[in-house]
Amino acid sequence: MAQSQSSETNRLLGYPDDARLLIINADDFGRSHACNAGILRSLQEGVVSSTTLMVPCPWALHAMQMLREHPEISFGVHLTVISDVPLYRWGSLTCREKVLSLIDEAGFFYSYERIPEFLAQAKLSELEVEFRAQIEAVLATSLKPTHLDWHCLYNGGRADIFELTVKLAKAYGLAVRVFDRSTGEALRRQGLPTNEHQVVDTFKLDITGKLVWFARALRELPIGLSEWAAHPALDTPEIHAYEPESWQAHSTDLDFLISREAREIIEQEGIVLLDYKPLQQVWRERGSSTT
Repeated sequence: MAQSQSSETNRLLGYPDDARLLIINADDFGRSHACNAGILRSLQEGVVSSTTLMVPCPWALHAMQMLREHPEISFGVHLTVISDVPLYRWGSLTCREKVLSLIDEAGFFYSYERIPEFLAQAKLSELEVEFRAQIEAVLATSLKPTHLDWHCLYNGGRADIFELTVKLAKAYGLAVRVFDRSTGEALRRQGLPTNEHQVVDTFKLDITGKLVWFARALRELPIGLSEWAAHPALDTPEIHAYEPESWQAHSTDLDFLISREAREIIEQEGIVLLDYKPLQQVWRERGSSTT
């Protein structure tokens, strides 16, 4: 077991100093049928404890129907202003004329390759309009999200976008995913719990040896709150068509997350699986006093 200094988040959430807490969040709910089905399976049969919804995507309505049918699922809003698949794209919920700095020449969100260009020109006021539209679209269905994070953007991509997201989280009574320990320190000083270690983005892991890496990472999980941003999906013709070069990143995630090995290691190591509800509760209680 890896060692770490004492955990402020453990204290804020009421866990022992030496507890090893882990959120396994399945990103990209709503992206496709393959993602929706794989994420639901990983939540019901595996060790995934939370998911986040890509509201602008074509299969978001299907994902929201799943959430209504399974109210026990904890989910957040995966704030989406990047359209990262070349031939399978999405755009804003907001009328394009109101968010022109977020939209490319074809009328969609900017591609992954053009993120630097997007970040250089995206207006914060227009981002707030679109972020609020995505959150409000979920709330309008009477679903109750727990937290906010971002699609393809590390801590929102810019300091002011991160600060905007924290402001919106406090306004809507939600928590926020933080990608690294240092960024979260200021929030923890306000009494707001965050994950304390670098978020593991499983999509960036080498497929070769990934299952061995997962097992080792669980056994070496440090004290405090960690988070994995996982990307499980079913291996189907659909995902082969729109991600011909990266579909295995999704299927290998699913393979491990529903495996007996994953559950056994978590039990053997005494790891506590969490969703974002405990964090959200503290953010709601303390967030309004820090605005």
